[in-house]
Amino acid sequence: MLAYRNRLVCWVSVGLCFVVAAGSLVWADEPAAGGQAAPAAAADAWPLFRGDPQASGVARGELPDAPELLWKFEVPKGSFDGAPAIVGDAVYLADLDGKLYALDLSTGRKLWERATDSGFIAAPAVRDGRLYIGDIDGKFRCLDAATGEPLWEFEAEAEIDSGANFHGSRVIFGSQDARLYCLEAASGKLVWKYETADQIRCTPTVIGDRAFVAGCDGQLHIIDLVKGEEVAAVDIGGPTGVTPAAAGDRVYFGTEGGALLAVDWKQAQVDWTFTDENRAQAYRSSPAVAGGRVIVGGRSRRVVALNADDGKLLWECPTQQRVDSSPVVVGQRVYVGSSDGRLYGLDIASGKKVWEFDAGAGFIASPAVARGRLIIANEDGVVYCFGKRDG
Repeated sequence: MLAYRNRLVCWVSVGLCFVVAAGSLVWADEPAAGGQAAPAAAADAWPLFRGDPQASGVARGELPDAPELLWKFEVPKGSFDGAPAIVGDAVYLADLDGKLYALDLSTGRKLWERATDSGFIAAPAVRDGRLYIGDIDGKFRCLDAATGEPLWEFEAEAEIDSGANFHGSRVIFGSQDARLYCLEAASGKLVWKYETADQIRCTPTVIGDRAFVAGCDGQLHIIDLVKGEEVAAVDIGGPTGVTPAAAGDRVYFGTEGGALLAVDWKQAQVDWTFTDENRAQAYRSSPAVAGGRVIVGGRSRRVVALNADDGKLLWECPTQQRVDSSPVVVGQRVYVGSSDGRLYGLDIASGKKVWEFDAGAGFIASPAVARGRLIIANEDGVVYCFGKRDG
């Protein structure tokens, strides 16, 4: 397994993170043009981290109440931190040892493999037949999704943990160099970059012409994607690398200080904060938002659901180890991995455990769900596919 795993640097304190000048906007040669966000994920696709541009963590398809293991794909000495993408008949993953994989969704057969000189924490994003992903060395790559052949590369100045999102004909992502980048998706040409005061580890969440970036600088940044300018920033009380989930006028996310927040992005204000003073631990799990609930895993060894309107605790489900994996909502079930090596299926209304699978090795990566299949990979380099057997 790749020895260099830099994802914990920011969590010690904000002051130890790489710092650049706040609020500096650097334009490329041509101004940005308008555009709309990519459409939400359909039932037959999970094209980017958290499934859709709003990072809702909600699957549009279905799974059986008791999913069956359909296949496994093993990478000897491998390890996965990033979630898969599912588009068409293919599953796309990237591991910490620097390999990209495309697998057949039905059988787990390897379609192609591409070795690189770096490693991957970020989840891949797939759109219009192209795969987009950044690596630990700060290189952002675009590959042909059908063959794995490189199409173009762009160099950031530090590690990229952020998955990609899209705005019109452009691709956006963050980096530990504290910048949010906007590139032409077809060519990789820089459109603009926006600098914050500290590392960006989250995937940018997109609604219309706005992006939401929760950063190591203890701010939620609201960015105009047409101009590449900050519209507003909201103090969130501490650093985070969590991807915000957007629903209506609010975005939801947790922090390293153990707080869960709802921020009204139109008013640029915190609507509520939830903190369990007796069990406060960091959140590195990105929330899912569905049915008026905010559902998230914590390092407190539990999964919790809060009322999306007022932040009141609705239920909690204990696990044996921390939960850094991000939950996915499928109908009336919530699926999430844990460092205890188990994949849990919970009832969304009560939090009751209704299904589980013991993989024997921990999950940091999050599930992806599409076409009646759930895909998740663990720290031992094993990719699992669950669903319903034909016949």
